[in-house]
Amino acid sequence: EDPASHAAAGLTARTKTLFGPAGHAYVYFTYGMHYCLNAVCGSAGSGQGVLLRAVEPVEGIELMQERRRKTDTVHLCDGPAKLTQAFAIGPKQNGQSLQSRTLYLAKNPADPPLAPEEIHISARIGISRAVDWPLRFVL
Repeated sequence: EDPASHAAAGLTARTKTLFGPAGHAYVYFTYGMHYCLNAVCGSAGSGQGVLLRAVEPVEGIELMQERRRKTDTVHLCDGPAKLTQAFAIGPKQNGQSLQSRTLYLAKNPADPPLAPEEIHISARIGISRAVDWPLRFVL
């Protein structure tokens, strides 16, 4: 339903992973120079995913700085391409389970559930369609 989603055009060779089962990485190449990572989150065939736009790394920072050739830690992973570069995510990870040994996405079970006021919604960026849809979430 989202015209800015890769799923809007339907199932293609590029979006095959996006239409697969939840819990897998959908990695795509954009602007002829960057990779982006989405977590597939819908049932198989539905074409749903969440673009991971930024993270705050808590370990492995020196290796990420080396990969990005940056010493700054504040902006190390504050963009989708920066994130994939810091974590060395590329086409080999497309379709990989997000519960694999090398690519693991999880919430720390020791962390308390998020309160609604901890989740902020802002305008979407980097797209030209459905910009006003409230689908950009920040913790």
